[in-house]
Amino acid sequence: MRIVIGQGSCGIAAGAEKVRKALLNTGVNSADISITGCIGMCYLEPIVDIYDDDNKLTRLVKVSENDADAIASFVQSGDTSAVEKLMVTDEDSEFLSKQTRIALRNCGIINPEQIEAYIEADGYTALKKVLTEMTPEGVIDVIKTSGLAGRGGAGFPTWFKWNAARQSEGEEKYLICNADEGDPGAFMDRAVIESDPHNLIEGMLIGAYAIGAKHAVVYVRAEYPLAIKRLKNAIKQATEKGIIGENIFGSDFSCDFTIKAGAGAFVCGEETALIESLEGHRGMPRLKPPFPAQSGFWRKPSNINNVETFANVAWILNNGGEAFAAMGTEGSKGTKVFAVTGKVKRSGLVEIPMGKTLRDVIFDIGGGMKTDKPFKAVQMGGPSGGCIPADLIDTVIDYKALGATGAIMGSGGMVVMDESTCMVGMAKFFLDFTAKESCGKCIHCRIGTKRMLEMLERITKGEGKEGDIELLEELCYSIKDGALCGLGQTAPNPVLTTIKYFRDEYEAHINEKKCPAGECSDLIEYRIIADKCKGCTLCARNCPVDAITGSVKNPHVINTDKCIKCGKCYQSCRFGAIVKE
Repeated sequence: MRIVIGQGSCGIAAGAEKVRKALLNTGVNSADISITGCIGMCYLEPIVDIYDDDNKLTRLVKVSENDADAIASFVQSGDTSAVEKLMVTDEDSEFLSKQTRIALRNCGIINPEQIEAYIEADGYTALKKVLTEMTPEGVIDVIKTSGLAGRGGAGFPTWFKWNAARQSEGEEKYLICNADEGDPGAFMDRAVIESDPHNLIEGMLIGAYAIGAKHAVVYVRAEYPLAIKRLKNAIKQATEKGIIGENIFGSDFSCDFTIKAGAGAFVCGEETALIESLEGHRGMPRLKPPFPAQSGFWRKPSNINNVETFANVAWILNNGGEAFAAMGTEGSKGTKVFAVTGKVKRSGLVEIPMGKTLRDVIFDIGGGMKTDKPFKAVQMGGPSGGCIPADLIDTVIDYKALGATGAIMGSGGMVVMDESTCMVGMAKFFLDFTAKESCGKCIHCRIGTKRMLEMLERITKGEGKEGDIELLEELCYSIKDGALCGLGQTAPNPVLTTIKYFRDEYEAHINEKKCPAGECSDLIEYRIIADKCKGCTLCARNCPVDAITGSVKNPHVINTDKCIKCGKCYQSCRFGAIVKE
Protein backbone atom coordinates (compact mmCIF):
# COMPACT_ATOMS: atom_id res chain seq x y z
CA MET A 1 0.00 0.00 0.00
CA ARG A 2 0.96 3.64 -0.53
CA ILE A 3 0.31 6.34 2.09
CA VAL A 4 -0.01 9.95 0.94
CA ILE A 5 -0.25 12.72 3.55
CA GLY A 6 -1.65 16.14 2.62
CA GLN A 7 0.99 18.73 3.43
CA GLY A 8 -0.25 22.05 2.21
CA SER A 9 -0.12 24.90 4.71
CA CYS A 10 -3.61 24.04 5.97
CA GLY A 11 -2.69 20.39 6.51
CA ILE A 12 0.56 21.19 8.29
CA ALA A 13 -1.19 23.74 10.51
CA ALA A 14 -3.75 21.09 11.45
CA GLY A 15 -1.01 18.60 12.40
CA ALA A 16 -0.14 16.66 9.23
CA GLU A 17 3.60 16.65 9.95
CA LYS A 18 2.95 15.17 13.41
CA VAL A 19 0.87 12.47 11.73
CA ARG A 20 3.70 11.67 9.32
CA LYS A 21 6.25 11.34 12.12
CA ALA A 22 3.88 9.21 14.20
CA LEU A 23 3.35 6.87 11.23
CA LEU A 24 7.10 6.47 10.80
CA ASN A 25 7.35 5.51 14.48
CA THR A 26 4.88 2.65 13.96
CA GLY A 27 7.34 0.82 11.74
CA VAL A 28 5.51 1.46 8.49
CA ASN A 29 8.00 1.40 5.61
CA SER A 30 9.12 5.00 5.07
CA ALA A 31 9.32 4.32 1.32
CA ASP A 32 5.55 3.81 1.33
CA ILE A 33 4.91 7.28 2.77
CA SER A 34 4.86 10.36 0.55
CA ILE A 35 3.35 13.82 0.66
CA THR A 36 1.01 15.84 -1.50
CA GLY A 37 -0.36 19.36 -1.41
CA CYS A 38 -3.79 20.72 -0.55
CA ILE A 39 -6.70 18.93 -2.22
CA GLY A 40 -9.01 21.76 -1.17
CA MET A 41 -10.93 20.04 1.64
CA CYS A 42 -9.39 22.35 4.22
CA TYR A 43 -12.15 21.73 6.77
CA LEU A 44 -11.18 18.03 6.96
CA GLU A 45 -7.43 18.37 7.42
CA PRO A 46 -5.21 16.52 8.21
CA ILE A 47 -6.04 14.17 5.33
CA VAL A 48 -4.33 10.83 4.70
CA ASP A 49 -4.92 9.00 1.40
CA ILE A 50 -4.10 5.29 1.24
CA TYR A 51 -3.84 3.52 -2.12
CA ASP A 52 -3.83 -0.25 -2.35
CA ASP A 53 -1.96 -2.27 -4.97
CA ASP A 54 -4.85 -1.77 -7.41
CA ASN A 55 -4.70 1.99 -6.80
CA LYS A 56 -8.03 1.96 -4.94
CA LEU A 57 -8.26 4.97 -2.66
CA THR A 58 -9.23 5.02 1.01
CA ARG A 59 -9.39 8.62 2.28
CA LEU A 60 -9.01 9.31 5.99
CA VAL A 61 -9.87 12.74 7.39
CA LYS A 62 -9.31 14.74 10.58
CA VAL A 63 -6.46 12.39 11.39
CA SER A 64 -4.28 12.93 14.47
CA GLU A 65 -1.00 11.39 15.55
CA ASN A 66 -3.02 9.22 17.94
CA ASP A 67 -4.49 7.43 14.92
CA ALA A 68 -1.10 6.25 13.64
CA ASP A 69 -1.36 2.73 15.07
CA ALA A 70 -4.84 2.22 13.60
CA ILE A 71 -3.61 3.37 10.19
CA ALA A 72 -0.59 1.09 10.39
CA SER A 73 -2.91 -1.81 11.25
CA PHE A 74 -5.07 -1.05 8.20
CA VAL A 75 -2.02 -0.83 5.95
CA GLN A 76 -0.75 -4.20 7.14
CA SER A 77 -4.05 -6.08 7.20
CA GLY A 78 -6.33 -4.24 4.77
CA ASP A 79 -9.10 -4.42 7.39
CA THR A 80 -10.99 -1.10 7.29
CA SER A 81 -12.58 -1.59 10.72
CA ALA A 82 -9.47 -0.08 12.34
CA VAL A 83 -9.94 3.23 10.50
CA GLU A 84 -13.68 3.24 9.87
CA LYS A 85 -14.30 6.28 12.07
CA LEU A 86 -11.72 8.26 10.06
CA MET A 87 -13.04 7.45 6.59
CA VAL A 88 -14.48 10.32 4.59
CA THR A 89 -18.28 10.29 4.33
CA ASP A 90 -20.20 10.16 1.07
CA GLU A 91 -21.56 13.62 1.86
CA ASP A 92 -18.07 15.11 2.21
CA SER A 93 -16.92 13.30 -0.93
CA GLU A 94 -19.46 15.40 -2.85
CA PHE A 95 -17.28 18.44 -2.13
CA LEU A 96 -14.86 17.21 -4.80
CA SER A 97 -17.17 15.19 -7.05
CA LYS A 98 -19.28 18.24 -7.86
CA GLN A 99 -16.29 20.25 -9.05
CA THR A 100 -14.55 20.49 -12.43
CA ARG A 101 -10.82 20.82 -11.87
CA ILE A 102 -8.37 22.27 -14.38
CA ALA A 103 -6.15 24.73 -12.51
CA LEU A 104 -6.36 22.44 -9.47
CA ARG A 105 -6.21 19.17 -11.39
CA ASN A 106 -3.01 17.93 -9.71
CA CYS A 107 -3.44 19.62 -6.33
CA GLY A 108 -3.65 17.05 -3.56
CA ILE A 109 -2.90 14.26 -6.06
CA ILE A 110 0.80 14.42 -6.96
CA ASN A 111 3.94 15.02 -4.89
CA PRO A 112 4.78 18.73 -5.38
CA GLU A 113 8.42 18.16 -4.49
CA GLN A 114 9.13 15.61 -7.24
CA ILE A 115 9.29 16.65 -10.89
CA GLU A 116 8.85 13.00 -11.88
CA ALA A 117 5.36 13.02 -10.35
CA TYR A 118 4.41 16.01 -12.51
CA ILE A 119 5.88 14.44 -15.64
CA GLU A 120 3.91 11.23 -14.99
CA ALA A 121 0.76 13.40 -14.92
CA ASP A 122 1.51 14.58 -18.50
CA GLY A 123 3.56 17.47 -17.20
CA TYR A 124 5.62 19.50 -19.68
CA THR A 125 3.98 17.76 -22.67
CA ALA A 126 2.23 21.02 -23.58
CA LEU A 127 5.52 22.93 -23.43
CA LYS A 128 7.26 20.39 -25.64
CA LYS A 129 4.37 20.54 -28.12
CA VAL A 130 4.51 24.33 -28.18
CA LEU A 131 8.28 24.52 -28.70
CA THR A 132 8.50 21.80 -31.34
CA GLU A 133 5.25 22.21 -33.28
CA MET A 134 3.85 25.73 -32.81
CA THR A 135 4.70 29.34 -33.49
CA PRO A 136 4.24 32.02 -30.82
CA GLU A 137 1.34 33.43 -32.85
CA GLY A 138 -0.22 29.97 -32.95
CA VAL A 139 -0.06 29.72 -29.16
CA ILE A 140 -1.75 33.10 -28.79
CA ASP A 141 -4.48 31.98 -31.20
CA VAL A 142 -5.22 28.92 -29.05
CA ILE A 143 -5.45 31.09 -25.93
CA LYS A 144 -7.75 33.45 -27.85
CA THR A 145 -9.98 30.54 -28.89
CA SER A 146 -10.15 29.35 -25.27
CA GLY A 147 -11.52 32.68 -24.05
CA LEU A 148 -9.20 32.55 -21.03
CA ALA A 149 -9.50 35.80 -19.08
CA GLY A 150 -7.09 36.93 -16.39
CA ARG A 151 -8.05 35.31 -13.10
CA GLY A 152 -6.51 38.04 -10.96
CA GLY A 153 -9.70 40.09 -10.79
CA ALA A 154 -10.26 42.30 -13.83
CA GLY A 155 -10.99 39.44 -16.23
CA PHE A 156 -9.05 41.01 -19.09
CA PRO A 157 -8.53 38.70 -22.12
CA THR A 158 -5.21 36.88 -21.69
CA TRP A 159 -4.53 36.58 -25.41
CA PHE A 160 -4.84 40.34 -25.86
CA LYS A 161 -2.20 41.07 -23.22
CA TRP A 162 0.10 38.42 -24.65
CA ASN A 163 -0.35 39.74 -28.17
CA ALA A 164 0.33 43.33 -27.10
CA ALA A 165 3.60 42.28 -25.46
CA ARG A 166 4.46 40.09 -28.46
CA GLN A 167 4.05 43.01 -30.86
CA SER A 168 6.00 45.49 -28.73
CA GLU A 169 9.43 46.32 -30.08
CA GLY A 170 12.55 45.27 -28.21
CA GLU A 171 14.76 42.24 -27.76
CA GLU A 172 14.45 42.17 -23.96
CA LYS A 173 11.01 41.31 -22.59
CA TYR A 174 9.73 39.99 -19.26
CA LEU A 175 6.97 37.61 -18.25
CA ILE A 176 5.83 38.20 -14.66
CA CYS A 177 3.58 36.10 -12.43
CA ASN A 178 1.59 38.02 -9.84
CA ALA A 179 1.43 35.70 -6.81
CA ASP A 180 0.93 38.52 -4.31
CA GLU A 181 -2.65 37.46 -3.40
CA GLY A 182 -3.42 40.01 -0.71
CA ASP A 183 -7.20 39.55 -0.32
CA PRO A 184 -8.24 38.53 3.22
CA GLY A 185 -9.57 34.97 3.06
CA ALA A 186 -8.05 34.17 -0.36
CA PHE A 187 -5.54 31.33 -0.71
CA MET A 188 -5.97 29.99 -4.25
CA ASP A 189 -2.54 31.03 -5.55
CA ARG A 190 -0.80 29.76 -2.44
CA ALA A 191 -2.42 26.35 -2.81
CA VAL A 192 -1.46 26.05 -6.48
CA ILE A 193 2.19 26.92 -5.86
CA GLU A 194 2.45 24.66 -2.81
CA SER A 195 0.65 21.75 -4.48
CA ASP A 196 1.59 21.96 -8.18
CA PRO A 197 4.53 24.34 -8.74
CA HIS A 198 5.60 22.75 -12.03
CA ASN A 199 2.18 23.53 -13.53
CA LEU A 200 2.85 27.21 -12.86
CA ILE A 201 6.34 26.94 -14.36
CA GLU A 202 5.03 25.22 -17.50
CA GLY A 203 2.29 27.82 -17.99
CA MET A 204 4.79 30.63 -17.57
CA LEU A 205 7.29 29.11 -20.00
CA ILE A 206 4.54 28.81 -22.62
CA GLY A 207 3.58 32.43 -21.99
CA ALA A 208 7.20 33.55 -22.22
CA TYR A 209 7.59 31.76 -25.57
CA ALA A 210 4.39 33.39 -26.84
CA ILE A 211 5.45 36.96 -26.06
CA GLY A 212 9.16 36.48 -26.84
CA ALA A 213 10.48 36.83 -23.28
CA LYS A 214 13.70 35.25 -22.06
CA HIS A 215 13.16 36.19 -18.44
CA ALA A 216 10.36 34.95 -16.15
CA VAL A 217 9.76 36.40 -12.70
CA VAL A 218 7.43 35.21 -9.92
CA TYR A 219 6.43 37.93 -7.48
CA VAL A 220 5.16 36.04 -4.43
CA ARG A 221 4.13 37.05 -0.94
CA ALA A 222 6.91 36.62 1.64
CA GLU A 223 4.19 35.30 3.98
CA TYR A 224 4.07 32.15 1.83
CA PRO A 225 7.31 30.43 2.94
CA LEU A 226 6.21 26.91 1.98
CA ALA A 227 5.12 28.06 -1.47
CA ILE A 228 8.45 29.81 -2.01
CA LYS A 229 10.37 26.75 -0.80
CA ARG A 230 8.55 24.37 -3.15
CA LEU A 231 8.74 26.77 -6.09
CA LYS A 232 12.49 27.15 -5.62
CA ASN A 233 12.82 23.37 -5.50
CA ALA A 234 10.72 23.00 -8.68
CA ILE A 235 12.80 25.61 -10.53
CA LYS A 236 15.98 23.78 -9.50
CA GLN A 237 14.62 20.43 -10.69
CA ALA A 238 13.38 21.85 -14.00
CA THR A 239 16.74 23.56 -14.57
CA GLU A 240 18.63 20.31 -13.94
CA LYS A 241 16.45 18.57 -16.56
CA GLY A 242 17.00 21.33 -19.10
CA ILE A 243 13.37 22.50 -18.98
CA ILE A 244 14.49 25.91 -17.74
CA GLY A 245 17.56 27.50 -19.26
CA GLU A 246 19.13 27.47 -22.73
CA ASN A 247 17.61 25.84 -25.84
CA ILE A 248 14.70 24.17 -24.06
CA PHE A 249 13.72 20.85 -25.69
CA GLY A 250 16.36 21.49 -28.35
CA SER A 251 14.59 24.61 -29.58
CA ASP A 252 15.87 28.17 -30.04
CA PHE A 253 13.85 29.24 -27.00
CA SER A 254 15.73 30.03 -23.77
CA CYS A 255 14.29 31.34 -20.52
CA ASP A 256 15.48 31.83 -16.95
CA PHE A 257 13.43 32.07 -13.74
CA THR A 258 13.74 34.29 -10.67
CA ILE A 259 11.62 34.67 -7.55
CA LYS A 260 10.95 37.94 -5.77
CA ALA A 261 9.47 37.75 -2.26
CA GLY A 262 7.18 40.76 -1.81
CA ALA A 263 6.80 42.63 1.46
CA GLY A 264 3.07 42.01 1.72
CA ALA A 265 1.62 45.31 0.50
CA PHE A 266 -1.90 44.82 -0.88
CA VAL A 267 -1.39 47.56 -3.45
CA CYS A 268 1.37 45.49 -5.06
CA GLY A 269 -1.36 43.32 -6.51
CA GLU A 270 -1.83 46.21 -8.97
CA GLU A 271 0.50 45.43 -11.84
CA THR A 272 2.39 48.73 -12.07
CA ALA A 273 2.86 48.90 -8.28
CA LEU A 274 4.15 45.32 -8.47
CA ILE A 275 6.68 46.39 -11.11
CA GLU A 276 7.83 49.27 -8.95
CA SER A 277 8.37 46.85 -6.06
CA LEU A 278 10.25 44.44 -8.35
CA GLU A 279 12.62 47.26 -9.25
CA GLY A 280 13.35 47.90 -5.59
CA HIS A 281 11.14 50.96 -5.20
CA ARG A 282 8.19 51.60 -2.93
CA GLY A 283 5.11 49.81 -4.27
CA MET A 284 3.10 52.65 -5.81
CA PRO A 285 1.15 52.54 -9.08
CA ARG A 286 2.35 54.27 -12.23
CA LEU A 287 0.23 56.40 -14.49
CA LYS A 288 -1.09 54.51 -17.53
CA PRO A 289 -0.45 54.72 -20.45
CA PRO A 290 2.15 53.52 -21.15
CA PHE A 291 0.94 50.05 -20.22
CA PRO A 292 3.33 47.30 -19.08
CA ALA A 293 3.09 45.64 -22.51
CA GLN A 294 4.93 48.66 -23.90
CA SER A 295 6.94 49.81 -20.86
CA GLY A 296 6.99 47.59 -17.81
CA PHE A 297 9.78 45.99 -15.78
CA TRP A 298 12.92 48.12 -16.27
CA ARG A 299 10.84 49.98 -18.88
CA LYS A 300 10.91 46.91 -21.11
CA PRO A 301 7.81 45.23 -22.63
CA SER A 302 6.31 43.03 -19.92
CA ASN A 303 3.30 40.81 -19.39
CA ILE A 304 1.70 40.13 -16.00
CA ASN A 305 -0.82 37.41 -15.16
CA ASN A 306 -1.66 35.77 -11.87
CA VAL A 307 -1.01 32.19 -10.76
CA GLU A 308 -4.44 30.78 -11.61
CA THR A 309 -4.28 32.19 -15.13
CA PHE A 310 -0.98 30.43 -15.82
CA ALA A 311 -2.26 27.25 -14.13
CA ASN A 312 -4.83 26.86 -16.94
CA VAL A 313 -2.40 27.33 -19.84
CA ALA A 314 -0.83 23.85 -20.14
CA TRP A 315 -4.26 22.17 -19.96
CA ILE A 316 -5.57 24.44 -22.72
CA LEU A 317 -2.62 23.70 -25.00
CA ASN A 318 -2.96 19.95 -24.41
CA ASN A 319 -6.75 19.82 -24.83
CA GLY A 320 -7.39 22.66 -27.25
CA GLY A 321 -8.90 26.09 -26.81
CA GLU A 322 -12.31 24.78 -27.84
CA ALA A 323 -12.43 22.37 -24.89
CA PHE A 324 -11.89 25.21 -22.42
CA ALA A 325 -14.33 27.50 -24.21
CA ALA A 326 -16.99 24.78 -24.10
CA MET A 327 -17.25 25.38 -20.36
CA GLY A 328 -18.73 28.53 -18.87
CA THR A 329 -20.95 31.24 -20.31
CA GLU A 330 -20.84 33.35 -23.46
CA GLY A 331 -18.75 36.09 -21.87
CA SER A 332 -16.91 34.05 -19.22
CA LYS A 333 -15.22 30.87 -20.39
CA GLY A 334 -13.70 27.95 -18.51
CA THR A 335 -13.57 27.32 -14.80
CA LYS A 336 -12.87 29.54 -11.80
CA VAL A 337 -11.28 28.72 -8.44
CA PHE A 338 -12.82 30.12 -5.26
CA ALA A 339 -11.61 30.14 -1.69
CA VAL A 340 -14.83 29.54 0.24
CA THR A 341 -14.64 30.66 3.87
CA GLY A 342 -16.83 32.02 6.64
CA LYS A 343 -20.05 30.55 8.05
CA VAL A 344 -20.15 27.60 5.66
CA LYS A 345 -19.91 23.90 6.56
CA ARG A 346 -17.32 22.89 3.99
CA SER A 347 -14.69 25.58 3.64
CA GLY A 348 -11.83 25.22 1.19
CA LEU A 349 -10.91 25.47 -2.47
CA VAL A 350 -13.64 25.04 -5.06
CA GLU A 351 -13.21 25.02 -8.85
CA ILE A 352 -16.36 25.13 -10.92
CA PRO A 353 -17.29 26.03 -14.51
CA MET A 354 -18.43 29.60 -15.00
CA GLY A 355 -22.21 29.69 -15.22
CA LYS A 356 -22.87 27.89 -11.95
CA THR A 357 -24.77 29.90 -9.35
CA LEU A 358 -23.79 31.12 -5.91
CA ARG A 359 -26.29 28.62 -4.53
CA ASP A 360 -24.42 25.79 -6.27
CA VAL A 361 -21.19 26.73 -4.54
CA ILE A 362 -22.45 27.71 -1.09
CA PHE A 363 -25.16 25.09 -0.56
CA ASP A 364 -24.53 22.26 -3.02
CA ILE A 365 -20.74 22.07 -2.71
CA GLY A 366 -20.18 24.03 0.50
CA GLY A 367 -22.97 22.25 2.38
CA GLY A 368 -24.79 25.41 3.49
CA MET A 369 -24.57 27.18 6.83
CA LYS A 370 -22.55 25.58 9.61
CA THR A 371 -24.74 27.36 12.17
CA ASP A 372 -28.50 27.15 12.65
CA LYS A 373 -28.79 30.74 11.44
CA PRO A 374 -29.99 31.46 7.89
CA PHE A 375 -27.73 32.60 5.06
CA LYS A 376 -27.51 36.38 4.88
CA ALA A 377 -24.92 37.43 2.31
CA VAL A 378 -21.66 36.56 0.59
CA GLN A 379 -18.74 38.91 0.07
CA MET A 380 -17.24 38.40 -3.40
CA GLY A 381 -13.89 39.77 -4.50
CA GLY A 382 -12.39 40.64 -1.12
CA PRO A 383 -11.86 44.31 -0.15
CA SER A 384 -12.34 45.28 -3.79
CA GLY A 385 -15.62 43.39 -4.10
CA GLY A 386 -19.06 43.68 -2.63
CA CYS A 387 -21.74 41.95 -0.60
CA ILE A 388 -24.42 39.98 -2.42
CA PRO A 389 -27.59 39.40 -0.34
CA ALA A 390 -29.52 36.17 0.21
CA ASP A 391 -32.27 37.05 -2.27
CA LEU A 392 -29.66 37.07 -5.07
CA ILE A 393 -28.33 33.61 -4.17
CA ASP A 394 -29.20 32.34 -7.65
CA THR A 395 -26.92 34.88 -9.35
CA VAL A 396 -24.86 33.24 -12.09
CA ILE A 397 -21.13 33.24 -11.52
CA ASP A 398 -19.63 35.15 -14.42
CA TYR A 399 -18.03 38.56 -14.78
CA LYS A 400 -21.11 40.34 -16.13
CA ALA A 401 -23.69 38.90 -13.73
CA LEU A 402 -21.58 39.50 -10.63
CA GLY A 403 -20.71 43.00 -11.81
CA ALA A 404 -24.42 43.78 -12.13
CA THR A 405 -24.87 43.15 -8.39
CA GLY A 406 -22.18 45.69 -7.50
CA ALA A 407 -19.67 43.00 -6.57
CA ILE A 408 -16.83 41.62 -8.69
CA MET A 409 -15.35 38.20 -9.39
CA GLY A 410 -12.00 39.35 -8.04
CA SER A 411 -9.32 36.75 -7.56
CA GLY A 412 -11.88 34.36 -6.07
CA GLY A 413 -12.44 35.13 -2.40
CA MET A 414 -15.91 34.11 -1.19
CA VAL A 415 -16.77 34.95 2.43
CA VAL A 416 -20.12 33.48 3.51
CA MET A 417 -22.14 35.26 6.22
CA ASP A 418 -25.18 34.32 8.30
CA GLU A 419 -27.69 36.44 10.20
CA SER A 420 -25.22 37.04 13.05
CA THR A 421 -23.01 39.20 10.78
CA CYS A 422 -23.42 42.98 10.97
CA MET A 423 -23.18 44.36 7.45
CA VAL A 424 -22.06 47.79 8.66
CA GLY A 425 -19.33 46.06 10.63
CA MET A 426 -18.37 44.03 7.56
CA ALA A 427 -18.02 47.20 5.48
CA LYS A 428 -15.94 48.73 8.27
CA PHE A 429 -13.65 45.67 8.34
CA PHE A 430 -12.84 45.94 4.64
CA LEU A 431 -12.48 49.75 4.75
CA ASP A 432 -10.06 49.39 7.65
CA PHE A 433 -8.01 47.04 5.48
CA THR A 434 -7.97 49.20 2.35
CA ALA A 435 -7.33 52.43 4.28
CA LYS A 436 -4.25 50.85 5.86
CA GLU A 437 -3.09 49.34 2.56
CA SER A 438 -3.44 52.54 0.53
CA CYS A 439 -0.02 53.54 -0.79
CA GLY A 440 -0.91 57.20 -0.27
CA LYS A 441 0.04 58.39 -3.75
CA CYS A 442 -3.35 59.90 -4.59
CA ILE A 443 -5.44 62.06 -2.26
CA HIS A 444 -8.78 60.45 -3.08
CA CYS A 445 -7.64 57.06 -1.83
CA ARG A 446 -5.30 58.22 0.96
CA ILE A 447 -7.73 60.67 2.57
CA GLY A 448 -11.07 59.44 1.24
CA THR A 449 -10.83 55.90 2.60
CA LYS A 450 -9.76 57.29 5.97
CA ARG A 451 -12.76 59.63 6.15
CA MET A 452 -15.11 56.80 5.18
CA LEU A 453 -13.61 54.55 7.84
CA GLU A 454 -14.05 57.24 10.48
CA MET A 455 -17.74 57.57 9.57
CA LEU A 456 -18.27 53.81 9.73
CA GLU A 457 -16.55 53.67 13.11
CA ARG A 458 -18.87 56.41 14.40
CA ILE A 459 -21.93 54.60 13.10
CA THR A 460 -20.97 51.27 14.72
CA LYS A 461 -20.40 53.08 18.02
CA GLY A 462 -23.88 54.60 17.97
CA GLU A 463 -22.59 58.06 17.12
CA GLY A 464 -23.99 58.20 13.59
CA LYS A 465 -26.14 61.12 12.54
CA GLU A 466 -28.69 61.96 9.91
CA GLY A 467 -27.12 62.44 6.50
CA ASP A 468 -24.22 60.04 7.14
CA ILE A 469 -25.48 57.47 4.63
CA GLU A 470 -25.81 60.05 1.87
CA LEU A 471 -22.37 61.48 2.69
CA LEU A 472 -20.87 57.99 2.56
CA GLU A 473 -22.35 57.42 -0.89
CA GLU A 474 -21.05 60.77 -2.11
CA LEU A 475 -17.57 59.94 -0.83
CA CYS A 476 -17.70 56.50 -2.47
CA TYR A 477 -18.38 57.86 -5.93
CA SER A 478 -15.79 60.64 -5.55
CA ILE A 479 -13.11 58.12 -4.60
CA LYS A 480 -14.04 55.74 -7.42
CA ASP A 481 -13.83 58.58 -9.95
CA GLY A 482 -10.62 60.14 -8.66
CA ALA A 483 -8.39 57.30 -7.46
CA LEU A 484 -5.31 56.49 -9.49
CA CYS A 485 -5.38 52.68 -9.38
CA GLY A 486 -7.69 49.74 -8.84
CA LEU A 487 -7.28 49.74 -5.07
CA GLY A 488 -8.91 53.15 -4.61
CA GLN A 489 -11.35 52.70 -7.48
CA THR A 490 -12.80 49.54 -5.90
CA ALA A 491 -12.33 50.28 -2.18
CA PRO A 492 -15.86 51.79 -1.89
CA ASN A 493 -17.55 48.63 -3.24
CA PRO A 494 -18.19 46.95 0.15
CA VAL A 495 -19.78 50.17 1.45
CA LEU A 496 -21.89 50.81 -1.65
CA THR A 497 -23.24 47.25 -1.78
CA THR A 498 -24.05 47.06 1.93
CA ILE A 499 -25.88 50.40 1.70
CA LYS A 500 -27.70 49.19 -1.42
CA TYR A 501 -28.89 45.89 0.04
CA PHE A 502 -28.82 46.48 3.80
CA ARG A 503 -29.68 50.17 4.17
CA ASP A 504 -32.08 49.30 7.00
CA GLU A 505 -29.11 48.15 9.10
CA TYR A 506 -27.36 51.48 8.59
CA GLU A 507 -30.56 53.29 9.56
CA ALA A 508 -30.98 51.16 12.68
CA HIS A 509 -27.44 51.97 13.78
CA ILE A 510 -27.95 55.69 13.18
CA ASN A 511 -31.58 56.30 14.17
CA GLU A 512 -32.24 53.62 16.80
CA LYS A 513 -28.65 53.18 18.06
CA LYS A 514 -29.15 49.44 17.66
CA CYS A 515 -27.22 46.73 15.81
CA PRO A 516 -29.81 44.31 14.36
CA ALA A 517 -27.21 41.52 14.17
CA GLY A 518 -26.15 42.07 17.76
CA GLU A 519 -22.50 42.27 16.76
CA CYS A 520 -21.48 45.89 17.45
CA SER A 521 -20.48 45.79 21.12
CA ASP A 522 -21.16 49.49 21.73
CA LEU A 523 -24.78 49.03 20.67
CA ILE A 524 -25.70 45.88 22.57
CA GLU A 525 -26.56 45.18 26.19
CA TYR A 526 -26.71 41.90 28.11
CA ARG A 527 -29.51 41.37 30.61
CA ILE A 528 -30.47 38.46 32.87
CA ILE A 529 -34.15 37.43 32.95
CA ALA A 530 -34.81 36.77 36.62
CA ASP A 531 -37.58 34.21 36.03
CA LYS A 532 -35.27 32.04 33.94
CA CYS A 533 -32.11 32.36 36.01
CA LYS A 534 -31.44 29.24 38.12
CA GLY A 535 -28.59 30.79 40.08
CA CYS A 536 -26.07 28.22 38.84
CA THR A 537 -23.30 30.92 38.99
CA LEU A 538 -21.79 29.73 35.69
CA CYS A 539 -22.17 33.16 34.09
CA ALA A 540 -20.52 34.87 37.06
CA ARG A 541 -17.62 32.43 36.99
CA ASN A 542 -17.07 33.08 33.27
CA CYS A 543 -17.23 36.87 33.52
CA PRO A 544 -13.66 38.25 33.20
CA VAL A 545 -14.46 41.56 34.96
CA ASP A 546 -16.73 40.35 37.80
CA ALA A 547 -19.68 42.33 36.44
CA ILE A 548 -22.24 39.65 37.52
CA THR A 549 -23.42 39.31 41.09
CA GLY A 550 -25.83 36.98 42.85
CA SER A 551 -25.94 34.03 45.24
CA VAL A 552 -26.29 30.33 44.48
CA LYS A 553 -29.83 29.30 43.40
CA ASN A 554 -30.94 32.95 43.25
CA PRO A 555 -31.30 35.22 40.20
CA HIS A 556 -28.15 37.06 39.18
CA VAL A 557 -27.73 40.65 37.94
CA ILE A 558 -25.34 42.20 35.39
CA ASN A 559 -23.72 45.51 36.32
CA THR A 560 -23.93 47.30 32.97
CA ASP A 561 -21.34 49.90 34.06
CA LYS A 562 -18.72 47.19 34.53
CA CYS A 563 -19.79 44.92 31.64
CA ILE A 564 -17.34 44.90 28.73
CA LYS A 565 -19.86 43.08 26.49
CA CYS A 566 -17.54 40.16 25.73
CA GLY A 567 -20.53 37.78 25.52
CA LYS A 568 -19.00 35.03 27.65
CA CYS A 569 -21.97 35.00 30.00
CA TYR A 570 -24.39 34.74 27.07
CA GLN A 571 -22.43 31.83 25.60
CA SER A 572 -22.14 29.95 28.90
CA CYS A 573 -25.77 30.21 30.09
CA ARG A 574 -27.53 26.85 29.74
CA PHE A 575 -31.04 28.08 30.52
CA GLY A 576 -31.52 30.93 28.04
CA ALA A 577 -31.67 33.36 30.96
CA ILE A 578 -29.30 35.91 29.39
CA VAL A 579 -30.53 37.98 26.47
CA LYS A 580 -28.64 40.25 24.12
CA GLU A 581 -30.46 43.46 23.25
